[in-house]
Amino acid sequence: MRALSLRLVFQFQTLSFRASSSRPITLFLHRNNNNNLLNNKSSSLTPPFLDTNNHSRVRKIWTFSPLCMGRRSSKIAGRKEAQDAKKAKLYSRIGKEVVSAVKKGGPNVASNSVLAAVLEKAKELDVPKDIVERNIKRASEKGQEAYIEKIYEVYGYGGVSMVVEVSTDKIHRSVAKIREVLRDYGGKMADSGSVMFKFTRCRVVNIKVTNADKDQLLNIALDAGAEDVIEPPTYDDDTEEDRSERYYKIVGSSENYSSILSKLREEGIDFEPDNGSELLPNTTIEVDDEAMDLNKEVMHQLLELDDVDAVYTDQK
Repeated sequence: MRALSLRLVFQFQTLSFRASSSRPITLFLHRNNNNNLLNNKSSSLTPPFLDTNNHSRVRKIWTFSPLCMGRRSSKIAGRKEAQDAKKAKLYSRIGKEVVSAVKKGGPNVASNSVLAAVLEKAKELDVPKDIVERNIKRASEKGQEAYIEKIYEVYGYGGVSMVVEVSTDKIHRSVAKIREVLRDYGGKMADSGSVMFKFTRCRVVNIKVTNADKDQLLNIALDAGAEDVIEPPTYDDDTEEDRSERYYKIVGSSENYSSILSKLREEGIDFEPDNGSELLPNTTIEVDDEAMDLNKEVMHQLLELDDVDAVYTDQK
């Protein structure tokens, strides 16, 4: 019997390996004399397509460890990495706002009210001073354009909606990258307005449940004029470790946000600020374990893009 040919072509994004990274492998499956594929099982996530050059079936698979379907495995994976990524996104977003403000009105804070407001927000959110200064200098560099803020709306798995916030100096680049992620990991770009009405924009402070109790936060929120304190979600299979990694959310407005932060500092409570605002879902959708893990992977890949500042979802 004639041997079937199997050709693996590796496409590496970088030469260095990271435990959390994933790299695509393009798998070419050639037909034998009976016109049968070596592997003709179809995939609902990465459907095969036809290579017009050699008429072979092509599949794209990924070299990360298989997703562990189940709420517990999804919840405990990469917590530290997620927190570091969130902080990096905050610094990146403030940096872009600094660049745009300087581009519009110059580096003089006294005459540039937009820059003054951005610097005040950076101070409020504890953004390091060197990041601000570096981006003020960067704004004067030749060829550096102002950043434009865009919002893209996405349908995920299981009826879940997502909102992708972008700050970019190249619109065509950012939308092309987002479409590439959705093509490779699932999801569908939605029409403008199809998703946004499901969310409300607020100022939010995130407090780990181990750093304060609900009654304490309610008193702080009441004193500061906050709108609400949202308790973290719970699941039937939660462990003590799971619960300890959850966050309360104090919901406020631009007017009382500084007051909320000040009172938390006075009480010695550690917190994580938002990146200028957050979108909170009006209602949440509960999906099965598989859809939940797939949606989290889509969000993770979107957040890996430099132009993407935040991704919000109504998934519970």
